[in-house]
Amino acid sequence: MADAETLRSMVDQTRRFVREELIAAEEWVEEHDEIPDHIVARLKQFGYFGMTIPEQYGGLGLSMYEEVAVVCEIGYASPVFRSYFGTSNGVGTLGIIIDGTEEQRGKYLPRIATGDLVASFCLTEPGAGSDAASLTTRAVRDGDSYIINGTKRFTTNSPHAGIFTVFARTGSKEQRAPGISAFLVERDTPGITIGPRNKKMGFRGAHTADVIFEDCRVPASALLGGREGVGFKTAMKSLDHARLHMSAVATGMSERIIDEGVRYASQRVQFGTAIAQFQLIQGMLADCQAEALASRAMVERVAHMRDEGRVVTKETACCKYFTTEALGRIADRVMQIHGGYGYIKEYPIERLYRDARLLRIYEGTSQIQQLVIAREMLKESAA
Repeated sequence: MADAETLRSMVDQTRRFVREELIAAEEWVEEHDEIPDHIVARLKQFGYFGMTIPEQYGGLGLSMYEEVAVVCEIGYASPVFRSYFGTSNGVGTLGIIIDGTEEQRGKYLPRIATGDLVASFCLTEPGAGSDAASLTTRAVRDGDSYIINGTKRFTTNSPHAGIFTVFARTGSKEQRAPGISAFLVERDTPGITIGPRNKKMGFRGAHTADVIFEDCRVPASALLGGREGVGFKTAMKSLDHARLHMSAVATGMSERIIDEGVRYASQRVQFGTAIAQFQLIQGMLADCQAEALASRAMVERVAHMRDEGRVVTKETACCKYFTTEALGRIADRVMQIHGGYGYIKEYPIERLYRDARLLRIYEGTSQIQQLVIAREMLKESAA
């Protein structure tokens, strides 16, 4: 971990960047469904694409606590900015860091860390979402190559990606998880088609699309870690990190939405006084603040636990479940505080409300988190 002064400087720098540049660009991004090039250049300049990548490969090598401290600040702006570099710090690269060969790490991580190579994670399929072990994409060995066929859905950043971590079945369907392997597939490989961008309820500027593999031939060296049958385990190893990262995003969003609510309530006058003076409004604001404070405390506590090397599967699932559900409640209350004005695009809450809804779905739905929490509780009890 960096010393406290270095971390404080990094957090302060991020806070200024968010408030002076990212928030100012939000309306443009919403209107054009793109992140402007000058913002992407700034994201690269600050090293956000390489937060989790070890320093030896050109990244910042942040600890989990340091990462969530920075991400909480980034999450204060529209979540689409974080989404652009998120996969390069999480599921798109953790597999390479954890289980990749040294050759694979050296080949891809330095370019991902600078943002020159965008990573994408291809696990979900049209018929395989929460039950990822049921995926049907196939990778068949053919001499010194594998031939991949299948379709991946909801792949974040796939329209921009240069490298895909693709999960495909190398064993039988009956094997489920043990029959799944992971491959590092480069964008210019013949047989890859990127579908049209998904038109989403929110998250304009963050692009997802289908990735279709049709007789896509990749060299055997593309097999992540050089071993078949461990791809699903590789994906699962990154989940504790992914859940905690998304919890930090939810915490940052909660704090932003609360500030929007306080600002509006302090300015909006009804019955001759600012509505912030009405006790029912104060009650909603107080509920929001209490949940946001609990979210930040959970995230920071569990991040410290993970940095200590402790198993935190239950705790990270608790974080993802609580912080994203709390975000939904906070967004709903602040929308209510805005009244009719919250339902028109004049105020940021209309957009933030739509964006917030996704966090209870992706990186594992709230219901999946509940199952993980209960499963870990029962395992602990049995032990």
